[in-house]
Parts: sequence; structure tokens; C-alpha cells
Amino acid sequence: MKKSNYSKSVVISVSIHALFIMLLLWGADFSFDHKQSVGNTIQATMVDPAMLNQQAQQIRQQRQAAKDAEQARQDRLEQQTAVLEKQRKAEAERIRQLKEDKLTAEKATREAEKQRQLQQQQVAEAKAKADAQAKVEAKAKADAKAKAEAQAKVDAQVKADAKAKADAQAKVAAQAKVDAQAKAAAQAKVDAQAKAAAKAKVDAQAKAAAKAKADAQAKVDAQVKAAAKAKADAKAKADAKAKADAQAKQDAALNDMFSGLEAENVQRGGAKGKHIADEVTRYGTIYKQMIQQNLLVDQSLKGQQCKLTLRLSANGLVLNVSQLAGNDTLCRAAKSAVLQVSEFPMPDNPDVVKQLRVINLTVSP
Repeated sequence: MKKSNYSKSVVISVSIHALFIMLLLWGADFSFDHKQSVGNTIQATMVDPAMLNQQAQQIRQQRQAAKDAEQARQDRLEQQTAVLEKQRKAEAERIRQLKEDKLTAEKATREAEKQRQLQQQQVAEAKAKADAQAKVEAKAKADAKAKAEAQAKVDAQVKADAKAKADAQAKVAAQAKVDAQAKAAAQAKVDAQAKAAAKAKVDAQAKAAAKAKADAQAKVDAQVKAAAKAKADAKAKADAKAKADAQAKQDAALNDMFSGLEAENVQRGGAKGKHIADEVTRYGTIYKQMIQQNLLVDQSLKGQQCKLTLRLSANGLVLNVSQLAGNDTLCRAAKSAVLQVSEFPMPDNPDVVKQLRVINLTVSP
């Protein structure tokens, strides 16, 4: 198609050039004078060079214009050809894509049909397999039912035989139970009579023993009451004496740092009271040393006093420390020392422990 357009362009160009040549020749003077020439006289027609040059220039310009026009036309033709070629390729690509899409769709349709047929075949095979399995299960179920019915008949017969045997054994057992109950009732009657006679004898003996015990208890109670009164009087006297001794001891030891450590209500009557007092004093000394190890006071507190009351548990734990009187700074230091000990040793003797449960402490640096 491009070669045909080029041939047309060449033909048009040649035609235009021929036309220009004809016009040039038509403008020239080709007239001849047919007068009879005389001798050697030569007649010539004058041609203007400027006009000829102008005409040649015009021809060249026209040829250039024609060439430019032809080139422009060829360029337009090439552009149109390129556009048409692009459109042709696009149309060809569209047709190819349509064909490809059609082939893909047909392939997908064939594949779907193939899958549908395969599924139908699988469904048919599964149904056939299920039907066969159902037949097998139905046969097995029928066989199991027949077997169960046969077994039920056997079980019923066995159960009936067992029931008959159990009924016979129950009758024998019932008769034996009746006989045993009758025998037990007779024995119980004999035992009840013997028990009644023995109880009557025991009641008589218990009554006599109770009377003798009551008389003896009355005598003992009188003796205990008299002894308790005497012990109470002795304890009251011993308490009064112990309290007086403790007060005297505290007053005599005011210049010691822990001179006021003492136990309340110390019993001092007899050997037991002396032992308790000695133990209280011994443990009081131990307590002084333990507190003194933790007591930190400034020299500015020299001459000051603090009176505290310590309350201890039965195992020596500090339950409470309270200030009775004295310098507050010194009392805080003394309290801190007591709380740092936190637990004091206690003796095994409960009477001594009782005296150590409440302690008056006088601190005087």
C-alpha cells in the first residue's frame, strides 16, 4: 500500500514538471520572419536576461513549493498510514484477544462440564456405595436383631430359673429367720430376767457406796476449806511483805541505770516464796543486761529519770511498753532498747513467770 502511494506521488511530480516546462516554452518567442533574406543579414530576437532569470526563479520556487507540498502530502500519508496501521494492529490484537478469551471460555466450559460429569459420576458411585453399605448394615442389623431376640429368650429362661431358685432359697431363709427370731426371743427373755436381778444387786451396792462417799467427801471438804483459809491468810501476809520489800529495793537502787526493775506481787513467804524471789531477781538482772546493750543515751541526759512499765507474754514477748513518768527523750530511748530486745527469756516455773509478766523499770543514766 505504501509503494502504491509513492508511485502516485512520482507520477504527480513528473506531471507538474512537464506542465512547468510547457508554460516556459509557451512564453518564449518562436515567431519567424519569412522575409526574403538579402545577402548575409541576420535578424535575431532579443531576450531579456532579467526576465528569463525571474522566470527561472519562479519555476524553481514553484518546483520547490510543489516538492514541499508533495513532501507534506507524503508526510500526511505516512502519518495516516501509521495511524491506520496502529488501528489495524489494535483491531488485530482485539480480535486476537477476543479469540483467546473465547478459547479460554470454551476451555473453562469444557473443564466445568468435565468436572460436572466427574461430580455426577462420583455422586453416583457414592450413592451406589452407600446403597451397598445400607444393605450390608440392614442385613447386619437384621442378624443382630435375630441374635438379640434369641439371646433374650435364653436370658428370660435363665432369669426364670434363677427366680424360681431364689424363691425357694428365700422360703428356706424366711423359715430359718423365723426359727432364729423365736430362739432369740426366748434367750432375750432369759437374759432380761438375769440382767434385772443383777441390776437390782448393783443398785443396792451403788447406793451404799454413794452414801459412804458422800460422808467422806463432806469430811474432806471441811478440811480443805480450813486449809484454804489458812493458805489465803498466809498468802495475804506474804504479799504484803513482798510488796514492802520490793518498794524498799526500788528506793535503795535509784542511782543504778536499771535500779527500778522489779516484779510485782513477789511471794516471799516460806522456802517457795524465797525461791520465787531469787528467780525474779536473777531474771531481772538478765533483763537489765539485755536492755542496757541496746540503750543509747546522750551525756546531756545524765541525772534524768524515766519510769516504764513492761508487759510480757507467758513466753517472754514484749506486749506493751508504757511511760509512767520522767524525761520524754530518755523514755523514748529506753522504749527503743526494750523493743529491740523484743523477747525476754522466761523460766519454766509458772509462779516465777507470773511475777515477770508485769515489770516496773526505772532508767537513770
